[in-house]
Amino acid sequence: MQFWILVALMTAVVAIVLLKPLLGARAAPVVEGRHDAAVYRDQLDEIGRDLTQGLISRDEAELARAEVARRLLSADAQAGTQAKEAGPSANRLAQALIILLLPAVGLCLYLTTGSPGLPDAPLAARLANPADDITLLIARAEQRLADNPEDGRGFDVLAPIYYGSGRLDDAENAFSQAIRLLGPTPQRLGGLAESRIAKAGGRVTEGAQAALRQMLTMNPGEPRARYYLALALEQDGKTDEARAAYGRLLSEAPADAPWRAQVEQNMARLATPPAGPAANSAAPGNPSAADVASAAAMAPAEQRQMIAGMVESLAAKLKDDPANLEGWLRIIRSYAVLGERGKAEAALADGLAAFPRDKAEGQQLLALAGELGLNPEGRAQ
Repeated sequence: MQFWILVALMTAVVAIVLLKPLLGARAAPVVEGRHDAAVYRDQLDEIGRDLTQGLISRDEAELARAEVARRLLSADAQAGTQAKEAGPSANRLAQALIILLLPAVGLCLYLTTGSPGLPDAPLAARLANPADDITLLIARAEQRLADNPEDGRGFDVLAPIYYGSGRLDDAENAFSQAIRLLGPTPQRLGGLAESRIAKAGGRVTEGAQAALRQMLTMNPGEPRARYYLALALEQDGKTDEARAAYGRLLSEAPADAPWRAQVEQNMARLATPPAGPAANSAAPGNPSAADVASAAAMAPAEQRQMIAGMVESLAAKLKDDPANLEGWLRIIRSYAVLGERGKAEAALADGLAAFPRDKAEGQQLLALAGELGLNPEGRAQ
């Protein structure tokens, strides 16, 4: 009912705005008869002046006055008729169209395209029953927090929603408030750390590291905290420590851990960095037997098996995509570091098959073979 009252009021306001120019004062219409009458009156005055000055005789003046008077009477009658026709009724049709047609057209359009039977849905009602509308769910939770800023549960619910929707500043604040009001848990600390990392564009900041270390005091085996702390070591240039941390995480990880592939990728990147024609296996940052042995604090056999698995994974990828020079350089060096000379020379031969010797890429492979002491003339049996 309130809707219809509002619509009626809006229609009335629009009609008044449109009618105002028609109902207001109007300039007097131009009536041709009135102009003629004024001319004839001037002629009567002129006849009187001519008679006074002796320019015409009295008889001539009387005849002229009679003719002009006749014309004046005719002009006055015409002016009255025209004024009546141009009176207030001239705009009645436009007024009727605005008063009657405007509401009728609006009502027909609404009945055709609108939903007159749909009940009202004010914001308060929608917030009370948001269903699956995530925007309304967030608005409802924010409304509660505005009324009760010490509601830790509200911050706890909103924090991961903010993070998932990319509102990182709000996510960091909500996780911090939930920790302050409800206490720290590994889940809340992890969310706080990841919000800070995401805000920094993937950099594991000091604030994120503090939250991760607190996670580990509550749950020493928490893989998420261990991974990010290892990544922080890698980002700080502490390659050996990062490699050892990744290795310990892999040695304790379940075989079906969903994050295992990411850790293995990071580990492979540190264990077998890119090589070029001027690289030397003894140069800083390039792999050596000691580097591989110190990749993790585990038994040598387990360490070797882990590294070999990563190398074999790279070999499988090269079989599917042999046009990968960087991959051939890495796998040849990896086999050499592992002491598997035969596999290194076999990989060299496969790489030269993909990149001929007379090309720049082939020259890089031959240069690496010379550095590692490999035979580029044939595949080892």
